[in-house]
Amino acid sequence: PSDYWSSTPIRKRFTDAHGLPCIENIVTSVDDTPEPISTNIIGTIPNWINGNFLRNGPGKFEIGNQRFNHWFDGMALLHQFKLTNGEVTYKSRFLSSDSYQSNKEYNRIVVSEFGTVTMPDPCKNFFQRFLSRFELPKPSDNANVSFVRYKGDFYVSTETNVMHKVDPETLETTKKVNWSDFIAVNGATAHPHTEPDGTTFNMGNSYSRKGAYYNIIRVPPSKNAEEETLEGTTILCSIPSMEKTKPSYYHSFAMSENYVVFIEQPIKMDLLKIATCKLTRKSIKDGISWDPKLNTIFHVIHKPTGKYLAKPLSTFHQINAYEEDGFLIIDMCASDDGQAIANYNIQNLRKSGEALDEVYNTLCRVFPRRFVLPLTVDSHTPYNQNLINLPNSTATSIRIDENKVLCTHEDLHGEDLLHYGGLEFPQINYGKFNTHPYQFFYGCGFRHLVGDSLIKMDLHGKIMKVWEQPGLYPSEPIFVPAPDATEEDGGVILSVVVTPNADKSTFLLVLDAKTFKELGRAVVPVNIPYGFHGTFNNTA
Repeated sequence: PSDYWSSTPIRKRFTDAHGLPCIENIVTSVDDTPEPISTNIIGTIPNWINGNFLRNGPGKFEIGNQRFNHWFDGMALLHQFKLTNGEVTYKSRFLSSDSYQSNKEYNRIVVSEFGTVTMPDPCKNFFQRFLSRFELPKPSDNANVSFVRYKGDFYVSTETNVMHKVDPETLETTKKVNWSDFIAVNGATAHPHTEPDGTTFNMGNSYSRKGAYYNIIRVPPSKNAEEETLEGTTILCSIPSMEKTKPSYYHSFAMSENYVVFIEQPIKMDLLKIATCKLTRKSIKDGISWDPKLNTIFHVIHKPTGKYLAKPLSTFHQINAYEEDGFLIIDMCASDDGQAIANYNIQNLRKSGEALDEVYNTLCRVFPRRFVLPLTVDSHTPYNQNLINLPNSTATSIRIDENKVLCTHEDLHGEDLLHYGGLEFPQINYGKFNTHPYQFFYGCGFRHLVGDSLIKMDLHGKIMKVWEQPGLYPSEPIFVPAPDATEEDGGVILSVVVTPNADKSTFLLVLDAKTFKELGRAVVPVNIPYGFHGTFNNTA
């Protein structure tokens, strides 16, 4: 009968994969390994790589008898692979955040995370528990997304207003740093951009009676005193949210030599829902929704040319951005659907059989795309015609209104990438080629809920090289340039490869970036969960 309604909307299917292997062990809690342990080297680790490969990601998925709901909620576990003269040692340490310490002390989940709401303290009386539901949710300092650098120091970061300064040698937390002690923001992304002199740019939100604002943040390149953190940080400019009480969620932004590009995508954060989540017993995740009726808006900062629009897209990671012949070229990993976050509940990652296939098939694939924005739109710019005249680019930008340019993308891949499930966790030779024309990027292929291959894309011809082995799940590839490199891909790729169906077999993989062939691996005799982001700190 027509008056029967389903309480859960039917999710669109994007793929038709079958028989995916269960990978539940990538979200199994592990112990940390604070003292360095040796690894078993297979093949050769080049002697010239000397430094620390630092990784961040969740490592503890339950506290006492309570479980976290979402992959992003797990307690931050920091990893260090120390490479010295062809040898590798491994250590890890849980981030000593307030969240971690409180949870450990009470043996239950005390601080709400992205997808998990805390239950009221059983030691409080009924009235106190009732009143606690009217408190604003306290932002978590469980910084489990990435390692970042400000003024030469290492920090671990998530997307709240709290970061932790970390010693890259010991992995110990040395200082808790709050963005809002220095500038009027309520958080910042875990993906800043750094200029060659060390000046760092980031973005963070602020909220006032006039509504929500997106702020471009500038952190100076160096310290005036040893104990300094974010002193001297300034807000370059503020962009009002299109909807005052529903700013867009964003994970990163793009930067070229002279411009910052903020992508306002139709993934919306309902501030009222988030502010009242303790009252409604909902998590922050429940206040985030995808609205495909809205366009995506590219805000180009430092050039008052109005807005650049694109059809709805979802992007977590930019690849590169640079200026060329009066155009701003922005390369990013993007998809046509913004509901992916919901699929990464921990119970989904633990599924097997047809239920696991269904989770994967309702996830939209992510592909590398290029947008080209004309930087010289003025009163003489014609309407309703493509303004892009770059050779070999199929991207378009069409002026449709006085202050609006509609953009369509060029695919930065061929048909063969479809076979590998798209590409995420993109990386480049950042030190030499960020904000400049470039030829190569690297990423993970996604034929599963996490990366199951490593891919090198050559933009000259959109030709791929792939590293893959059954049952192995590589994480974000980090490029490390060789000391005497003259070519863009002269160096190695580092990736931590997780083996959910083989005990204590995780390894650090080293590929020749040029040939994409394996040089060696360092096998770690402990289990490591699949992590998010990393960086290489050259100590040579």
